[in-house]
Amino acid sequence: MSDQNDQIILTVGNSMMGDDAAGPLLASLLQRSPASGWQVVDGGSTPENVVHRVRAIAPDRVLIVDAAEMELEPGEVRLVDDRFIAERFIITTHDLPMSFLIAALRESVPEVQFLGIQPSLVAFGYPISAAVEQAVMNIHARLQSGASIEAWPLLEVLLPNRTGNEEETKHD
Repeated sequence: MSDQNDQIILTVGNSMMGDDAAGPLLASLLQRSPASGWQVVDGGSTPENVVHRVRAIAPDRVLIVDAAEMELEPGEVRLVDDRFIAERFIITTHDLPMSFLIAALRESVPEVQFLGIQPSLVAFGYPISAAVEQAVMNIHARLQSGASIEAWPLLEVLLPNRTGNEEETKHD
């Protein structure tokens, strides 16, 4: 089993912004009831401000967890290839694009993965939706059970075919 410093969950989000509270909720759950082999760092709405903390820990793996628009049903959870974050439609609500955060972490962390939670509503003053809250509870339970990160489904992205229509599915 991995050492506590080998793996970090970097949560991202703002608890005042509806479903963007997914990250902070997961951080709170993991602080109260840790998952073996994982250390949590709450990046809040400016995760770039904690990159130095992550680098100081020198983990082998970072799993970033954030609400992300993926055109799925609210509460759906997917591992997202970071190439698709930069090239496609993966939208988060934070100052720095997620692709820049991932690139900054990759300078010192061998493995960086992104786990997105499809929000229903991200707006100031709204509570987290039941679907997203349940998704966060499920993520916490899976982490506590020791389930592999790779067990989460990958986001399937439609890529343009040679005629420009989006028909080919990519999920590597």
